[in-house]
Amino acid sequence: MTHNIRTCLWFRDGRGPEAAKFYCDLIPGSRIERSFGADAGMGPFTVTDFTLAGTPYQILDAGPHFTLTEAVSISVETDDQAETDRLWAALTADGGEESVCGWLKDRFGVSWQVFPRRLTELTLSKDKKVSAAATAAMMKQKKIDIAEIEAAVRAAA
Repeated sequence: MTHNIRTCLWFRDGRGPEAAKFYCDLIPGSRIERSFGADAGMGPFTVTDFTLAGTPYQILDAGPHFTLTEAVSISVETDDQAETDRLWAALTADGGEESVCGWLKDRFGVSWQVFPRRLTELTLSKDKKVSAAATAAMMKQKKIDIAEIEAAVRAAA
């Protein structure tokens, strides 16, 4: 038995298809699969199914009934600092907002956490000193700066 499971993001401002295109253009290996709309009697809606680097998502753009919240976010573990920087710049541009520990909110109101894979390696290290130093350094950052975190780890050794 197979299931088509997607995370659905509720948009309320008619910008859902625009957001899906932006995300697919931004993340390599992504594509829009289909988009359709109708008026279901309670007002018009648009559904956009898309895949970000192999992970399926859906945007339901259906008016003001619900709002996006930080309780749902997209987490992106990047290969390196350069990719972290590229995504961070694009996602915070044009009205996006930085937060803490690699978190941000894009111009559409979707929350993301963007961080280099090296952060995971350091914070999950079996060496408790490494893990503690990396976590403490991360907690002081907005956009993750892995060189700064590695410096904190070296200083704690």
